[in-house]
Amino acid sequence: MERVLGIGGYFVRAADPVALGQWYRDALGLDLDENGLWRQQDGPTVFAAFESGTDYFGSASQRTMLDFRVRDLDAMLAQLRAHGADVDGEVQEMDGVGRFGWVRDPEGNRIELWQPA
Repeated sequence: MERVLGIGGYFVRAADPVALGQWYRDALGLDLDENGLWRQQDGPTVFAAFESGTDYFGSASQRTMLDFRVRDLDAMLAQLRAHGADVDGEVQEMDGVGRFGWVRDPEGNRIELWQPA
């Protein structure tokens, strides 16, 4: 099973926090303890500010976007589709940076998946 590899930390508001937390465990394979602690693999984390009018995050009401590093983007996207997730059909590649795909969690938050080059 593919698993996301890392991020520094992220907190999200949810209408149903228990169900949303379970989706992240089941669909993305996050190995969280009872307190939400996740021991992730070492790797790069990007911090970037975008113009306020960007549509890159999806809905204009979404102020931030979570980006997970993955080992195999194609396998992760297939896993998410098999799980019934709302996966964007587009995959982008940036020379020297890697490949990118997107999925929406059950509450409509757009998540980026990044397979580093």
